[in-house]
Amino acid sequence: MALVTRDSSLYSEIAGALRERKIPCVSLLPGDRIPDRVAVVITTPREAQLVGHVRVLPVPEGGDRHALWAAVGDALIAPAGAPELIVGVDPGPRPGYAVMSGNAFVGEGVLESPEASVRFADHLRHRFPSRSIRYRVGSGDPPSRNRIVNGLLERRRRVELVDEQGTTPRGHRRPRDMLAARRIAMTEGRDVCAPIPTTVTEGEVANLQRLSRIGSGGRITIPRSVAHRVLRGELTLSEALAASTRSDRPASPPPRGEMSSPRELL
Repeated sequence: MALVTRDSSLYSEIAGALRERKIPCVSLLPGDRIPDRVAVVITTPREAQLVGHVRVLPVPEGGDRHALWAAVGDALIAPAGAPELIVGVDPGPRPGYAVMSGNAFVGEGVLESPEASVRFADHLRHRFPSRSIRYRVGSGDPPSRNRIVNGLLERRRRVELVDEQGTTPRGHRRPRDMLAARRIAMTEGRDVCAPIPTTVTEGEVANLQRLSRIGSGGRITIPRSVAHRVLRGELTLSEALAASTRSDRPASPPPRGEMSSPRELL
């Protein structure tokens, strides 16, 4: 990565973000020789014409930074012969993930559900078909962990299970699930070659019912049968709460002038 600009504000913003992501970067001025090892150059639109490189990412003032970092990630990941991609996943109702290429993190975020990790894996395979990809999944939150691991194995992805002890950060401004995913990505685990048997324990059901009360402001405790469905991945907790809310609504009164059956009046 090279940052080529005379714009001090752009330099300050981008250089700091690159350091935070642990992406190696060389700082140059327009017209300087760019080392052969540089995969992508970041600069301003005005200075882009002065940069002789096959991958130049102009950064307009007030531009879409999310799009910028997606492009940076693609540029770092794409070159042939680049190291294996490692994806750390911190399991939970909304798993955090972090993508590492070599010693640099090139992507991170939060997924909507454990099942979304499988769709994310399909997305990475589609975008980078020539790259080897390994998934390191944290050992915590067994119901979510098992759904993630088994879904990835079903897609024939390489999966490692990582002991999560010491991977959960404390007192940091960045979302904890993404930081935990980074630490999981950097920690070697044991290969998982067969699906993990999924069993639902009484404690897991009770905890999910507790979460349903929190999520509904104390109005709803989802039934045990529904909790089992959520823990098996058949429903999300949000879907379970929405269904329970609908079922708790009082029935509409019969039209005026019509009699209700005894059952309807109970």
